[in-house]
Amino acid sequence: MVSRTELANAIRFLAMDAVEKAKSGHPGMPMGMADIAEVLWRDHLQHSPRHPHWANRDRFVLSNGHGSMLLYSLLHLTGYALSIDDLKNFRQLHSKTPGHPEYGYADGVETTTGPLGQGICNAVGMALAEKLLAAEFNRPGHEIVDHHTWVFLGDGCLMEGISHEACSLAGTWGLNKLIAFYDDNGISIDGDVDGWFTDDTPARFGAYGWQVIPNVDGHDPKEIATAIATAKQSDRPTLICCKTKIGFGAPNKQGGHDVHGAPLGAAEIAAAREHLKWPHAPFEVPSDIYAAWNAAEAGQARVSAWDQRFAAYRAQFPQQAAEFERRMKGELPADWDAHVAAKIAQANEKAETIATRKASQNAIAALAEALPELVGGSADLTPSNLTNWPNAKSFAGNGTANYIHYGVREFGMAAIINGMTLHGGVKPFGATFLMFSEYARNALRMAALMKINPIFVFTHDSIGLGEDGPTHQPVEQISTLRMIPNMAVWRPCDTVESMVAWSEALSAKDHPSCLIFSRQNLPFVARDAATISDIKRGGYVIRDAQNARAVLIATGSEVELALKAAERLAEQGIAVRVVSMPNTHAFDLQDKAYQVSVLPTGLPRLSIEAGVSGFWRKYVGLDGEAIGIDRFGESAPAGELFKLFGFTVDNVVSKTLSLIGQ
Repeated sequence: MVSRTELANAIRFLAMDAVEKAKSGHPGMPMGMADIAEVLWRDHLQHSPRHPHWANRDRFVLSNGHGSMLLYSLLHLTGYALSIDDLKNFRQLHSKTPGHPEYGYADGVETTTGPLGQGICNAVGMALAEKLLAAEFNRPGHEIVDHHTWVFLGDGCLMEGISHEACSLAGTWGLNKLIAFYDDNGISIDGDVDGWFTDDTPARFGAYGWQVIPNVDGHDPKEIATAIATAKQSDRPTLICCKTKIGFGAPNKQGGHDVHGAPLGAAEIAAAREHLKWPHAPFEVPSDIYAAWNAAEAGQARVSAWDQRFAAYRAQFPQQAAEFERRMKGELPADWDAHVAAKIAQANEKAETIATRKASQNAIAALAEALPELVGGSADLTPSNLTNWPNAKSFAGNGTANYIHYGVREFGMAAIINGMTLHGGVKPFGATFLMFSEYARNALRMAALMKINPIFVFTHDSIGLGEDGPTHQPVEQISTLRMIPNMAVWRPCDTVESMVAWSEALSAKDHPSCLIFSRQNLPFVARDAATISDIKRGGYVIRDAQNARAVLIATGSEVELALKAAERLAEQGIAVRVVSMPNTHAFDLQDKAYQVSVLPTGLPRLSIEAGVSGFWRKYVGLDGEAIGIDRFGESAPAGELFKLFGFTVDNVVSKTLSLIGQ
């Protein structure tokens, strides 16, 4: 019978060999956490390699993602569709085993990690989703939602401030099915962490409201097993602090920073084989060790047992069962398109002149009627963002809820929302001021990288917020958000565009969305049905004119300005076309024929947006003009600021006349 040490050594040598073959990587963490992984994955993890998307599986998050070969080794050994050739192809172009775990490349990878601290935050989101779904769908005797979220994390994750944001919330929310293993090896890239990380981590997490199990020997399977058993009984999230030796088993390098992020070298690997009594060739795992690791049959049994329980649930609660299945598949309700069309028509009929943040709130309320999985929230700005709605129920740690108060934690909020999205069954959004998208930016980038579809709501979108001044006035933010690949950024000009923006964001499958709204009132713009249908294409002709001599392109609050300027120019006998471009990402995806129909070749173009102007050169060209703001704002009433920065009808008319040579 193979020993636990031999089973853990299989991880160690697969990690060593893969990093050595790639000539890059991080062998130290997989070697140090192998014993913890062996106990967790073989004795406690509720998963099924044959059913990697099983709804009731445990979620495993490798927050210290640089140690990706730990996860890849586990997936390979337990029977997932990750071959030994995939491991040999570690860190190579288009492989299933990239340098850091990437969602969508291999089954069993629950999230993309690498930017330290975000994995634990994703895990908080997953555990939150589990708790919300359990409260909504479980019934006495029918616990169909019942699984844990497990996290491996290291010193770097805990040094990142985002870990404080999310772990504080996890304690407040009592996410007792969240269990994290802290790899306390005392080493980071620069060396011994005593010079820069002397926190009392157990006391810190105790203050958050976590159960803390300190001083666990991370190389003693009995201590690890006892800690896990204790954690599973808690009514709080648990941090298991494991004392480990980085690079365990490498006799000359273990315990030092040299083993963190570089291949061990042939000589040290040979020494490790002798030291750990592993006589097998690179990438060779004995059949008895494979057999002991393989989880395919056990996983199939878990799924079959759950299927039986779900069948009983369906028999007693058919409506809830059907709803749960729909939501876990990520499908929209059957009547979604009809519901959206009706709400867009209603917004058009009402013709309201209101701030687009208020239009956003109206859209949330209207669309939530057909979307019970919607879970909203704000980073302590609900009355300003206007993100609550009549049927919103705040989450207080227990019971059914669909609104989350994140406190002043923009980065943590965004990463938690990513985790909720990855878990499935809920459709989350979170809000703050546009200026504070800067705090959350890397989580937004990760959502786009993973091709997932959370929604980020940003209000107070320009100098239009006025007296709060340049610290709160976005200038470069809209353009830089648009520069994130695979990110849809909407900046609507009125109630109808706001409703379309929300419906498109909620319908998106493979990208996140940023919805950007104004503080100030914006006028309703009348449109016919054909024009309304073009809004979702990202850019469209909102007012046309025969024999147009120029095109005015505007977004959000500046659409009104463009329309008024067009009227003034018409009085002078000069016809111009006005294009509203609420979503440049969507417009860029249209075919060339449509793009040219909106922005005809050879017609001079002027863009108008209360932000940096450089982004618009791709649309107006070097011969065009861009009215924007290329410095920081000022503290003053909004009307004075728009005048100061040239957002007036007179200036738009003057720029247009100059553009066409008059």
